Amino acid sequence: MKLLEYQAKELFAKYGLPVQRGCVVDTLATIPAQVAAAGLCYPVVIKAQVQIGGRGKAGGIQFADTQAEAIARAQELLGKDIRGFTANELLIVEKAEITREWYLSILLDRGSKNPMIIFSAKGGMEIEETAKTNPEAIAKVTVNPFVGIRDYHIDYLLDVSGADKGCRAQFAVMVDKLYRLFIDYNALLVEINPLATDENGQLIALDGKVDIDDSALYKLPDIVACRDHLQEDPLVLQARKFDFLYIPVEESGDIAVMSNGSGLLMSCIDLLAQKGMAVSAALDLGGGATAERIKEAVRILLTHKRVKALLISIFGGITRCDEVVEGVRLALLEQAEKKTVVIRMEGTNKECAMDIVARVADQVTTATSIPDAVNILAQKRQA
Repeated sequence: MKLLEYQAKELFAKYGLPVQRGCVVDTLATIPAQVAAAGLCYPVVIKAQVQIGGRGKAGGIQFADTQAEAIARAQELLGKDIRGFTANELLIVEKAEITREWYLSILLDRGSKNPMIIFSAKGGMEIEETAKTNPEAIAKVTVNPFVGIRDYHIDYLLDVSGADKGCRAQFAVMVDKLYRLFIDYNALLVEINPLATDENGQLIALDGKVDIDDSALYKLPDIVACRDHLQEDPLVLQARKFDFLYIPVEESGDIAVMSNGSGLLMSCIDLLAQKGMAVSAALDLGGGATAERIKEAVRILLTHKRVKALLISIFGGITRCDEVVEGVRLALLEQAEKKTVVIRMEGTNKECAMDIVARVADQVTTATSIPDAVNILAQKRQA
């Protein structure tokens, strides 16, 4: 779950990380009152709140020296399309006088299975260019979660990046607080870009990004409450009503994948990609799905106009194979357009499931394994 900037900064403030005062607006009429209530002074920065980076280059960040100019800039931004997202809310903060920009983030490193701190003395919009042209200027260090942040982590980051050590004490405190936020909120990414130094030499988080692991939302009610302000795929919302996890994968994909486990889903996606086929979306059923719930899952996946085929991989334990196939049959009865469905299944009530498959053999093909299912789809595409 990707938070909006102002939501990320609320978390930063909760952990004592220095952020600017600001206000969030969604209508032009309230701007003067909200700016005054927040105690902001002009000039200000007006920032579109969308769940994607690169807002500045896309025109999503504007400056205003007066109230009238702020209203005019806000009028331009509200409702504006920013790289596929609509700006329904704006964050207004005072324009900071800064002397330098750094980059700081912590992410979950899949390779080491540990948090990784990434730091560069060259932050701001140029960080992506720095990563391409001057990667040695970016310092990375993994952290053993049983040990936590130590002084040698801080020294290593500053030494490798060549950053000014005059702010070492402040920097160490910020890294420690950001790390605690990362751990407490089961984050996949926390990022400050830029981490700036103001005219008084104080570090301040001018921008923020936080991505939370969806699997941890059950214990994070304050993050769940943020959903009302996020723009989510309508199919994600539909799936959530049935306790399914719907994952958009590739916009250009034309194959959907359904399974009862994330590992099975990833295996299917990887094998399809090796055959040159792109997955539009994946759906994790979880456990114990009934025929009626399977019917809804298939309906949701086939709702996407680009989807022409569905690959289902089921290991039948709590989820019975006959319930899965019956759900598929019911869903296909309501489909106006004929779609290709390939099912690989093993486990509980497989024999009963095969009897049901025979009744929809014109649309459903069974496979003996995931590689076999992928090969069948590849052959059907070439036919």
